[in-house]
Amino acid sequence: MKGLLARHRMAMLVCATVVVSISAAAAAQEAGGQTAEAAATGQPGTTQLDRITVVSRTGETPIETMASVSHVGEERLERRMATTPSDLLYGVPGINIYADGQPSVTNINIRGLQNAGRVAVIVDGARQNFHKNGHDVSRMFWIDPELVKQVDVIRGPSANTFGSGAIGGVVYFETKTAEDFLREGETHALSTTARYESNGSGWTTSATGAYRLTDDFSVLGSVVWRDYGDYDDGAGNTVENSGFEILSGHAKATLKPTELSEFTLGWTGSRDEWSTSDEVDNELKGNTFTGEFKISGEEEKWLNLNVKGAINSMDLTETEVGGQTEYELQTSSFDIWNTSYFDTGVIRHELTVGGDWVYDDFTSSTGTGADFFNPAGERTVWGTYIQDKLTYDWLEVVGGLRYDAYTLEASQESSDDRISPRLSVGVSPFREGLLSGLQIYGSYAEGYRAPSTSEAFISGMHPFPPFPFLPNPDLKPETGKTWEAGVNYTAEGLFRPDDALRLKAAYFHNDVDNFITTETIFMGPGSACAFSPMGFCVQYQNILKAEIDGFELEGYYDAGRFFGGLSVSIIDGQEIQQDGTRTDLATIPPTTVTADLGMRFLQERLTVGGEVQFNEAPKGSSFAEDYTLVNIYANYQATENLRLDFRVDNLFDEKYVVPLVDTAGGFDYQPGVTLKVGATLRLGG
Repeated sequence: MKGLLARHRMAMLVCATVVVSISAAAAAQEAGGQTAEAAATGQPGTTQLDRITVVSRTGETPIETMASVSHVGEERLERRMATTPSDLLYGVPGINIYADGQPSVTNINIRGLQNAGRVAVIVDGARQNFHKNGHDVSRMFWIDPELVKQVDVIRGPSANTFGSGAIGGVVYFETKTAEDFLREGETHALSTTARYESNGSGWTTSATGAYRLTDDFSVLGSVVWRDYGDYDDGAGNTVENSGFEILSGHAKATLKPTELSEFTLGWTGSRDEWSTSDEVDNELKGNTFTGEFKISGEEEKWLNLNVKGAINSMDLTETEVGGQTEYELQTSSFDIWNTSYFDTGVIRHELTVGGDWVYDDFTSSTGTGADFFNPAGERTVWGTYIQDKLTYDWLEVVGGLRYDAYTLEASQESSDDRISPRLSVGVSPFREGLLSGLQIYGSYAEGYRAPSTSEAFISGMHPFPPFPFLPNPDLKPETGKTWEAGVNYTAEGLFRPDDALRLKAAYFHNDVDNFITTETIFMGPGSACAFSPMGFCVQYQNILKAEIDGFELEGYYDAGRFFGGLSVSIIDGQEIQQDGTRTDLATIPPTTVTADLGMRFLQERLTVGGEVQFNEAPKGSSFAEDYTLVNIYANYQATENLRLDFRVDNLFDEKYVVPLVDTAGGFDYQPGVTLKVGATLRLGG
C-alpha cells in the first residue's frame, strides 16, 4: 500500500511539474513579445501523412496512397521516448503489439493477423522471420528505437511488392544514416543520450558519431545499452522476470559514385539477455547485414533501379538446469525493382517491375537431440511482379499482378505457386472549394502465404498434459483476399493560413482462405491420431477460412502552435470451419481509440502534450478488461546542441493486461505509471 501511495504521489508531482513548465514557458514567451503567429512556423503539408514512405516504390506519401498506409517520423519518435519497438507503433490504427514482458519477444498483429510470417517485419530491407512454437509469444526480433529513423506500415495484402507471405501487412523500420545525422555544412558530429525510467529503474545510454569524408562518402556508427529491472504493474505488484539487458550496435556507410546513384552498406546487431523463470536464462543474438544500390535517370524517366540484398541471423539460447536448447535462423534475401515514368497521350504511367527471393534455414538442438516442436528445415520463397499506376486528371488506377512460389524442405518436402492480382481505383470529384482535397477509392488485393516449416513438420509429445503433435506436410498455402473502400482528405488554411488537415479512413473485409490453425484430432478408427495418453492429438490444419472486417481512421491537424491526432481501429473476425461452423478468431485485437493533443512554445523549441488511449476488451477473452491509458510528454530544445525530454506513461497507474498473450504461466500485467527523463548532448563541426 505504501508503494501504491508513493506512486500516486509521484503522478501528482509530475502533473504539477508539467503545469508549472507550461506556465513558465508561456510566461517566457509573452515576456519576449512572441505572438502565436510568430511561434507557429510549421508549414502546410507537414503532418505524419505527408512524408514519403520507404514502403512506397513510386515516391508517394500516405495521404496520396490508395491503401491503408501509416508513417511514424522523427518528431513523433522523439515524443515517444521509446524503450521497445512496440512503443514506436503506439497509436497506429490497425496494429497491435503483444509481448510477454520482454521487448525482443514481440508479436506484431495487423488487422487480426499475426504469427508465421503473416506480417512482414523488415529492417532496412532484411526480413525478420524468426519464430518458434511454444506457449510464449512466438515471434522474436529486436531493433533499438534509438537507431530508427522512421517506421512505415502497410495494412492488408496490398503490399504485394514486398515479397510473399504478408497477407496481414508490412512493418518497415528504416535506420539512420550519416546524412540524417549531420547538419548542413558539418563534416563530423557526435551525440550522446542518457535516459532514466522510474518503473524498473531502467537506464538507457547511447552514443552516435558520423563523419563525412567527402561530399560523396559518409559513415555513421551507434551503440546503445539498456539495463532494466523488473517493473511494477498498476497495482504496485512486481512482475517477475520482466527485467532485461540489451546491447545494440549499428553502422552504415553511404557512397554516391555519381549524382544519380547511391550505394549503402549497413550492419545492425544486438545481444539480449533475460530470464523466463528462476531456472531458465535466455540469450538472443542478432546480426543483420544489408546492401543497397539505387540509380535513377534524369527527370524520373525510364531508369529508377533499386537493388537490395541482406543476410540476417538470429540465435536463441535457452539455458536451464537440465541442459541447453539452441535455435538458429539464417535468412538471406534479394530484392530488385525498377520504376519507369512515361506518358501515353493524356495518361501518366508509373510502371514498376520487380522480383524478390527469400531463403530461411532453421536449425534447433537440445542436449538430447533435435527439438521436435521446432523442427529444422529450409524454406525458399520467391516471386515477380508488375504494377502500373495510371493517372488522368481526376482519375487514378493502380493495377498489378504478382507470381509467388515456395518450397519447404525438412523431413518431407512440399511446394506450390500462385498468381495474385491487385486493383485500386480512385476518383477526386471536386476541383475547387473545401472538398478539392478529397479522394474516394476502392481496392481489391490478394496475398499468398506459404506454410512455415514449424507448422508443416512439428512433431513430438507435449510434456503436460501429454499428447502428441502430428506433422502435416500437406498443408495448403493461405490466400488473403481483401476488399477495401476508403477516403483520403487533405486541406490547408481551414482556420488559419498556415494550418493543415490530413485524414485517412477505410473499411475493409478480408477472407483468408485455407487459414492455418491448430486443430484437435481424437483417437478412433481411421483417425490420424493412432495413440495418445489423453485420447487426442494436435495438428496444424487448413480450415475453410478466416473472415475479418473492420474500420480504421487516422487524422492529423497541425497549426504550428497547436497540433493533434486521432486514430480509431475497430476489427471483428471469425474462423469458419469446413462445415460452416463459426467461432471468434482468437487473434482479433481490442477496439482502440487514440487521441494526441499538443502545443509548441518558445519558437517551437518546447513541445508539450498528452495522449489518451481507450482499449475495449476483445470478444472471447477470459481475462482482458477495458482500460484507458493517459500519457503526457514534454520535449525542450534548450540550445542548438542540448535537448531535454520528459514523459510519463500510464499516468493514472492503470492496472491492465494486453490480450492475446499466451504464456506458460498465464499472463503478465503491463507496467504501471512510468516516469521517463532524458537528455541528449550533441557536438558537431
